[in-house]
Amino acid sequence: MAFGPIDLTIIVAYLIGITIFGAHFRKRQHNLRDYFLGGRELPWWAIMLSIVSAETSILTIISTPGIAYASNMNFLQLIFGYLVARVVVSFVLIPKYFAGEIFTAYQFIECRFGRALKVFTAGLFLSTRALAEGVRVFAIAIVFEIIFKTGILPAVVIITILTLVYTFEGGFTAVIWTDVTQLTIYLSGSVVALILALHWVPGGWATVSHLAQVYGGKLQVFDFRFNFHDPYLFLSGLIGGTFLTSASHGTDQLIVQRLLAARTKRQSQAALLSSGLVILFQFALFLVIGVVLFVYYRTYPPSKPFGRPDQVYPFFVVHSLPTGLSGLLIAAIVAAGMANLSAALNSLSSSSVMDFYRPWIRPGRDEKHYMRVSRAITIFWGAVLIVFALAAHLLRESVLVLALTIASFPYGSMLGIFLLAALSKKAHWKGTLTGALAGLVALLWVMVFTSVAWTWYVAIGAVTTFVVGWLASVIWTPAKWG
Repeated sequence: MAFGPIDLTIIVAYLIGITIFGAHFRKRQHNLRDYFLGGRELPWWAIMLSIVSAETSILTIISTPGIAYASNMNFLQLIFGYLVARVVVSFVLIPKYFAGEIFTAYQFIECRFGRALKVFTAGLFLSTRALAEGVRVFAIAIVFEIIFKTGILPAVVIITILTLVYTFEGGFTAVIWTDVTQLTIYLSGSVVALILALHWVPGGWATVSHLAQVYGGKLQVFDFRFNFHDPYLFLSGLIGGTFLTSASHGTDQLIVQRLLAARTKRQSQAALLSSGLVILFQFALFLVIGVVLFVYYRTYPPSKPFGRPDQVYPFFVVHSLPTGLSGLLIAAIVAAGMANLSAALNSLSSSSVMDFYRPWIRPGRDEKHYMRVSRAITIFWGAVLIVFALAAHLLRESVLVLALTIASFPYGSMLGIFLLAALSKKAHWKGTLTGALAGLVALLWVMVFTSVAWTWYVAIGAVTTFVVGWLASVIWTPAKWG
């Protein structure tokens, strides 16, 4: 991939500009409520767009078109589960979060079950979120290195430092507004890319729809067959997507932090529910782009075949889009990855301070002390993510896939814990912890000894945790636990 000087200038100017834009929110950071929740003064629509940005990584942007390019649009069935999950989280968990003043999802667990289970859930979040973000930093660095020929180590360091600057300075307010800016640009740019690709295909959409049908129904969305081994069937997508997103949006501080930043419970619910429409549009857009590019490259074959389907969209952006638009869209894609990284840094810092440092290490100090510590911990997590990103580089692609699987591994148990906290009055912390451990063991067995599709993992872990946790709480009362 090679850019002209205009594209390179646009990328550099954009990355510097978005860093300065985020950093200027420092003047609004006076206390922990400001730094971690934006003072709860953010509009619901900005939170809505930030939720979509937070669940969209650079891997999503470049890989989703590749899915449709290589197969069809069955992946969209998973998104319908994402929509159902938003209803579950909005009416089961959000009311619990707004019943008191909390900064993290795990403080809700403490209110219901005590400190021990809060430490368990927060610890799972910190370890797995850091691992997942290390992989994502490596993915951003790959694109950065291809553009600037810097090598992976400098790319990782530069990307992390730029993101750290505005996260350190601007706190959660900077995270939200940079999310909004970057989501708007990369979605708008992708729409323009789709329009241009359609324009360049002789016959436009009529040709695309005809050839998509000829080459095996590439516009097919629904597949009502059923087995536990195919992730992209209707029930796999609907049920698996529901459990996966209920966990990620209801128990992961990365998303819950946004829900807690809303002014009221109703605005939090409105932001989450309406984000479903944007996420449906986004994935439909990327999948349609993949189908259109399938026809485009049948009309204008590349000089050599693509090694991987997820190379198709970046290749088109770099080699086919007009000068200027190409640079802006690549810059926005990289910056979208930075937005996800900034959200992770702030959420890791918020959980570290609110779930561990303030209650356990230095309770009772003033807000200025906790603000200094929060910024210091943000830098600490930036350093940790650099190490994890470099480790991901050394371990190569096959282990990257494994790392992403491990990162999502605890979601089932975490969702089971939160559902027990919200729905069962009989559940106590020891019974719930028993269920969570059973959920982890059951899921590990499924992953190692069966070929069940990954879309079922969270459902298996959550159901096991809930059922075993409830039974353990009923059978063994707190007194019998000693």
